[in-house]
Amino acid sequence: MPAARYAYFGPRGTFTEAALRTLPHDPGAELAPYPSVPAALEAVRAGDAAAAMVPIENSVEGGVPATLDELANGEPLVVTREVLLPVRFALMARPGTRLEDVRSFGTFPHAEAQCRKWVAENLPRATYQTAASTAAAAEAIASGTATYDAALSAPIAAATYGLDVLADGLGDNPHAVTRFVLVSRPVPPPLPTGADRTSIVLFIREDHPGALLEILTELAVRGVNLTRIESRPTGQGLGRYLFSIDCEGHVDEAAVGEALMGLRRVCAETRYLGSYPRAEASPAPASTSSDSAFREAQAWLARVRERGNG
Repeated sequence: MPAARYAYFGPRGTFTEAALRTLPHDPGAELAPYPSVPAALEAVRAGDAAAAMVPIENSVEGGVPATLDELANGEPLVVTREVLLPVRFALMARPGTRLEDVRSFGTFPHAEAQCRKWVAENLPRATYQTAASTAAAAEAIASGTATYDAALSAPIAAATYGLDVLADGLGDNPHAVTRFVLVSRPVPPPLPTGADRTSIVLFIREDHPGALLEILTELAVRGVNLTRIESRPTGQGLGRYLFSIDCEGHVDEAAVGEALMGLRRVCAETRYLGSYPRAEASPAPASTSSDSAFREAQAWLARVRERGNG
């Protein structure tokens, strides 16, 4: 059998590649960079890759629109794993370059924004030039085509492109984290671990008072905890939105399963995006949404129906 092929949002040397490399792979698996999130996910849909690693959420910048929109539309895909990666940058240059030699640097705008204070304090005279990605900046430095002296990139890019690290661990927000997801064609979910997350996309029937409250109620009355909710335009006209949601729990658990059935009833479309282990694997606190609580409630209802007395 040929080795598995995994797509990721490239080019080589990105945080996305670093996230993918934290997961175990088949021996000889090919890690293939793609120029955009849609291209990486389309490779999965087309059968050119077994799965794709893409960014979905950043603790500083919020959700990644390209990923949210691709998962909400097109042929269905599911999330099977997630990775949380601290976002710390490195300033890198061609061998022989010193920090004091840097008069300009290139990087992606989000990276420049997250390192602005460090740059002001350590490279006060350096000018910033925009690059297509942090890895693209490193690649340009290595190839000699850059019009700047250094690149502000993911640390993995230095080894990828043979550059020297002039400074590392950079970032004005020490708590910055990006969440990545591994996406495949639809497969049965793994067994519950007790520390899982379920992702869904909800399309409301029409814009009306209380539409969001109807969605939240289906989750709240069953004790299902939301970990993320974002609205995105459907593209079908102003005022028409979908909701991208993550919640604690697994589709095989009673609370989450009943919540999904309720959402299916009140929404025009409910797209299931998978149940998978949370990267932060500590179990959720015990609550009235536990399976044991639901089993007790079901037994009580059965007694009421049978004997008229619970």
